[in-house]
Amino acid sequence: MPHDHPHRSGPSRDHRQDHAHPHGPGHNHAQPGHLHSHLAPEDEAAELQILTAQFIDGFVQASDKTAYLRLSGVPFERPGKGGATALKLVDVSLSTDWQVGTAAPSFGSRELSYLPFPGSMVRERTNMALIYVSMDEKSLLDIRSFLKARLGGTEI
Repeated sequence: MPHDHPHRSGPSRDHRQDHAHPHGPGHNHAQPGHLHSHLAPEDEAAELQILTAQFIDGFVQASDKTAYLRLSGVPFERPGKGGATALKLVDVSLSTDWQVGTAAPSFGSRELSYLPFPGSMVRERTNMALIYVSMDEKSLLDIRSFLKARLGGTEI
């Protein structure tokens, strides 16, 4: 629906729009939490990488790690595979990897194209896993999965 936005001088400005249609061009949905500005997949991945690094830094620096997890919305119990037995959060694991090269499929070949990095391009990557247990199972929740679900508004 077209919007009429004539601008007049003076304190009163006319602003008419069709409110029967809650979603006009360039406007947000009427539902809370849904915005029109969607990131491209590569931008979403970069955003998730930044959020993950910040989350891990915050956890490491927090004087009360349990409070940090609670404030972040990390569940201390989750359903197990059967759904009936609750898994309990017992450990948080941090791991550091160093990316020293890259490998990708070669065109027209089953071989990988491998490119080792020079020293200045080697990158550190730290990841976090939330470790849940019950009498019957153990489950690791990668913090990236948790954050991605939180950003998308879904439950894990």
